[in-house]
Amino acid sequence: MTQAATRNNARRDFYERIGPLSLAPLWEALHQLVPSQPSPKYVPAHWDYDKVRPFLMEAGSLITAKEAVRRVLILENPEMPGSSFITPSLFAGLQLILPGEIAPSHRHTQSALRFIIEGEGAYTAVDGERTTMRPGDFVITPSWTWHDHGNETGQPMVWLDGLDLALVDLLNAVFFEPYGEERFPQARPEGDSDARFASGLLPIDYACRGATSPILNYSYERTREALEGMSRSGGADRCHGYKMRYVNPGTGDWAMPTIGTAMQLLPRGFTGAPYRSSDSTVFVAVEGSGCTVVGGEAFRWRKHDVFIVPSWREYRHEAADESTLFSFSDRPVQEKLGLWRERRAAG
Repeated sequence: MTQAATRNNARRDFYERIGPLSLAPLWEALHQLVPSQPSPKYVPAHWDYDKVRPFLMEAGSLITAKEAVRRVLILENPEMPGSSFITPSLFAGLQLILPGEIAPSHRHTQSALRFIIEGEGAYTAVDGERTTMRPGDFVITPSWTWHDHGNETGQPMVWLDGLDLALVDLLNAVFFEPYGEERFPQARPEGDSDARFASGLLPIDYACRGATSPILNYSYERTREALEGMSRSGGADRCHGYKMRYVNPGTGDWAMPTIGTAMQLLPRGFTGAPYRSSDSTVFVAVEGSGCTVVGGEAFRWRKHDVFIVPSWREYRHEAADESTLFSFSDRPVQEKLGLWRERRAAG
């Protein structure tokens, strides 16, 4: 037996003897645990809304919003079957509420966002304040706040739910509580948070009481106007076009403490430079059409489509028409831990 074979046999015997003590040698796993750069175990993916929508409407005939608590079709990463997650840190799903339905009130420790896809006039109520939702609106449900949804219109409403569920689950900090009735009692008039916080002013005695924005609904009309104003000054970013992030007016930080949200405008014919960052990002096409090339794979998107870009995967956007893209990611958590990085193509 060679010296190398003897050494290998001795190591194997050593590993077998320490195993029952729940011990393992780091040197056998070091390169897998600490790679030279992120190596995601999940993949880029694209959901064509025109193909998904019929199944969402069929779900509406199979189960009520009350029975389901939340009638949602999960957007699950193809490489993470059974996980219920779109990335290892984020949840995403399409929620349907039909005319006359109420999705009953509850609260949970996960923070949630609603990005409105289709329909107009249904509402979300958070801790007793209602907001009417329209396509392109970004609505926040902070951690541990009572919330219910209702549709008093004659058309179905669809929105994208985004939650930090995977992160909260990793920390074993998931709590859930149903409310005793379908609706939480009204505590403030509709538009109260807008009046107080969404005009570039704050009440004189306002003291920031948390990391989540006090604005309930960032309307698409206002967001689109801001992007157009930015574009008139020229100077599009060569990777992102014209991109703005949603902020907490009380702190200037991200609107949500664990989920970073942004909207970008891509001019007609825009061809972006390659870009990569360490955050996992979910995109929603709001207007227009185009293509995003992720690591050599091209995803052609249209209005309402959803696609994801994994951590540290190079991508670039191309816009056939003037387009807007909403996105959310785990960037705020990475930034606060000093982990977030980006890389732009040279030139």
